[in-house]
Amino acid sequence: MPAALPSLLAWVAVLLLGRARPADACSCSPIHPQQAFCNADVVIRAKAVSAKEVDSGNDIYGNPIKRIQYEIKQIKMFKGPDKDIEFIYTAPSTAVCGRLLDTGGKKEYLIAGKSEGNGKMHITLCDLVSTWDSLSPTQKKSLNQRYQMGCECKISRCLSIPCFVSSSDECLWTDWAMEKNNVDGRQAKHYACIKRSDGSCAWYRGMAPPKQEFLDIEDP
Repeated sequence: MPAALPSLLAWVAVLLLGRARPADACSCSPIHPQQAFCNADVVIRAKAVSAKEVDSGNDIYGNPIKRIQYEIKQIKMFKGPDKDIEFIYTAPSTAVCGRLLDTGGKKEYLIAGKSEGNGKMHITLCDLVSTWDSLSPTQKKSLNQRYQMGCECKISRCLSIPCFVSSSDECLWTDWAMEKNNVDGRQAKHYACIKRSDGSCAWYRGMAPPKQEFLDIEDP
């Protein structure tokens, strides 16, 4: 056996062992609720009334793909198709980015996710799913129009102070830096990033829709 072969085999073994480590758990980057709204195909207020595990095709090795199917009762659609959503699908556990919902029809949720057509949608652990009662009055009002008004704006997360905007169509989300990594802080609960008539974007706070004066001025 050539002298270099044992060391080569040992190196291959190390590579194989490294690849055999367990998959990392699901992780998500924090985003402002407005970003979650704008990124979603469907945003609804709904209750989950039942859940069951179903097959959803096969993977590349022929193994069945399992998903949880939630039957839901839609209360209101804020964004999405004309047809009501009847079923929500998600991965079977949080380790693979599945989102668990309480069934029984008592707890109301705000749910944002991707459309699968024909009254179906898909959600992951990284999508916006919050109990309706946990939302602030401003957040509830913003779902009707205000978030949509800022979907062309960019919301950038400020990791540490100081931080600065890089363009006029950008709003700095400072909850993470100012409130000890809090993703549900003051700006998340009470502000929306609105695009104004000059193309710039700025934070707006308030229950009522922004007035024309706000949209036309240079600074909020």
